[in-house]
Amino acid sequence: MGAADIVPGVSGGTIALVLGIYDRLIRNVRTGAGAVRHLLTGDLTGFRAKLAEVEWVWLLSLLGGVLVASTALLLVLRHLLENEAAEVTALFLARVMGVAIVAWRLIDRVDATAIAVMVAVGVVMFLLLGLRTDTEVAEGAAEVVTRSWYVFLASGAVAICAMILPGISGALILILLGKYHDVTGLLKTIPKELLKGNIDWSGLLTVVVFVLGCLIGLILFSKVLRWLLHNYHTLTMAVLCGLMVGSLRRIWPFKVDVTPYTADQTPEMVPFKHRIYENVWPTAFDGQFWASIVLIILAALLIWGLDYLSQKYAMHGTSEL
Repeated sequence: MGAADIVPGVSGGTIALVLGIYDRLIRNVRTGAGAVRHLLTGDLTGFRAKLAEVEWVWLLSLLGGVLVASTALLLVLRHLLENEAAEVTALFLARVMGVAIVAWRLIDRVDATAIAVMVAVGVVMFLLLGLRTDTEVAEGAAEVVTRSWYVFLASGAVAICAMILPGISGALILILLGKYHDVTGLLKTIPKELLKGNIDWSGLLTVVVFVLGCLIGLILFSKVLRWLLHNYHTLTMAVLCGLMVGSLRRIWPFKVDVTPYTADQTPEMVPFKHRIYENVWPTAFDGQFWASIVLIILAALLIWGLDYLSQKYAMHGTSEL
């Protein structure tokens, strides 16, 4: 699950469903969120009762595995993004396309309204992503936290809901919000700095804010999302599909670097997340092009294979979020 949620297009919820632990996970998440709600309302008796219902050994073991796998994959993924960007983004593109198709198939009744909503949301998302660059102006970490802590808070709240939904990737949501590189970068660099005896307080504060957003999302948004899926399933899934289709603009694998480097700068001196790229159509059928095509096909097959397995296991009965 940890490895799945780090890579855009694959949901940890899907992996949980395939492994047959989705019901148990959601039950424990609901119980834990209920305990926090009791605490916030001052009901200590209800808080203790809910805490006692949580399967702590099982849940902490699962979370430990998620943490270890996601951290290990981060070390590899960040390196690949900086050195093999075209191939990695091709992998992302295929995964998101595959998930969008799978999500569209989950719509109970496809009608003109659902199609119109999906197209409208997709077009709006596509245009919005074209209004901003793929990078932010380089700033000090403390300035970023001071100015945009609420963005990390909101990103955590929204991403956590996607992480526990089968078919929707939390990493994809972070890409749409423009915070994927920031969050994964911090999760990679903070442990390395701690091993050196250095503490990046501003980075730690950012991670704490993001985790707090995740907790808020579990407590509040998960109920809203469950209500939307229960009462407006078709429209909600159409919106999600539109978001995924529109997001393909951001993860198009064929790009050119248009960063305005200064006279004393080289591309290697500017961090990957601070460079500016523009999408282009491939002009040469070289090794990079064919590697990207092969990865797109393999990733799409993986997504559809996971979808087949999740449907197979879902026939045995699963609970909604």
